This record gives sequence, structure tokens and C-alpha cells, in this order.
Amino acid sequence: MLQLLTFLVQRISLLSKLNLFESSWSEDEDRPRHEHRCPPHTIRRGDLLEVPRTLFTHYGIYLGDNRVAHLIPDILPVLTSDQKLISSVITNKRLILGCMYRCATVRVDTLEDFAYGSNILVNHMDKMMKNQALPNEDVANRAEKLIGRIQYSLLWNNCEHFVTYCRYGSAASRQTDKFCEYLKSIIRDQRSVIATSLLGFISIVSFGMAPATTLPTILIPFTLWMAG
Repeated sequence: MLQLLTFLVQRISLLSKLNLFESSWSEDEDRPRHEHRCPPHTIRRGDLLEVPRTLFTHYGIYLGDNRVAHLIPDILPVLTSDQKLISSVITNKRLILGCMYRCATVRVDTLEDFAYGSNILVNHMDKMMKNQALPNEDVANRAEKLIGRIQYSLLWNNCEHFVTYCRYGSAASRQTDKFCEYLKSIIRDQRSVIATSLLGFISIVSFGMAPATTLPTILIPFTLWMAG
């Protein structure tokens, strides 16, 4: 029981401190973001932009003339063909429903709307990627060709996949890699087996013996044990 409590405390503590979707391309995680801020007049067409959000880092490709192409979940293209309505600023409700329906758009917004008040990092991935950046004009052309509705996946086809494909020629997401590594660390920790077994036992005591309680109590701990 003491081991289980220690395990739960460690995981809760880690979640409170770890931003799972924070970009980790930087070699120095403690360096303040404002040191990398680039004034708008120095941003060139084809540059890769990134801005920090609450739970993740958002990415886009600068197209020039204060315009940024970026991939963002949006439910509205499924519900209407009114381009004026679709081009309005995406609300949190539209974004969340877009994630659930797995629908997104590569859209063009102003630099200010894209940044949403955050500091902008420019070409921050260049020194971290294995592939060299393509010529800026090619990058911008790739982004412009993808503008429109697109299938979305939080882990396998998000805004980071979009910009890395445009700038480096192959889609990748460090945020996805980081999240998957975190999940693997939980699965490999044998205390997860104890935790899920205990929760299963509590559900059986609370709701009685039934397939809906008994099967998960057996299968989930067994799967975690085999994968650990």
C-alpha cells in the first residue's frame, strides 16, 4: 500500500510540473522564451513560427504580408460552407469539437491572431532537426498548397507535423514523442498494475460482480504486467 501511495504521489507531482505538450527542441529548457522573440519586420516568408499555449506549443508557417498558415482543429467546416463564418476566429468550443470529430483546417490568419499575445519563436527547430530546412519560398509554397480542410489527429497529424513537413520535408512531432515516452514510463512501472488492480477491486465492491467490472479488473492489470 505504501508503494502504491508513493507511486500515485509521484505521478500527480509530475503532472503538476510537466507540460506534456511543451516543445522540447531547445537545448536549454530553462532559457526564458522572450529572449528568442523576433520582431515582425525580421520574419521572412517561409519561416517556421512557434508560440507557447497553455498545454502545448502551436506552430505555423509565415507567408508574408502579416499572414501565417497553420493547422488547427475546427468543427465549423463540417457544419457549413459559409467561408466568411469559417474564417472568423476559432473559439475554444469549435477547437474542442474539431478535435473530437478529428476535423481541422490549414488556414491563414494574421500574425497577431496566430500569436494570441504570446512571444514568437522563429526557426527554433532548425538546429534540432536532422533534415536541413528547405528554401523559404519552397516552404511557403508547400504550406499554401495544403490550405483547406484536412483530417486531424492529436498525436499523428497535428500542427507540428504540418510545419515540419513544409519546412524539412518530413512530418514529425516532438510533442507526440514526448507524450508517448511519458505513457511508456507509466506502463513500464509495475506499480501501475497494483493501482489498476486496486481500482478494479473497488469498482467490484461498489457495483458488484458483472462483466463491466470484472473483465477490466482482470484484463487491464494483466495487459500492463505483460507490457511492463
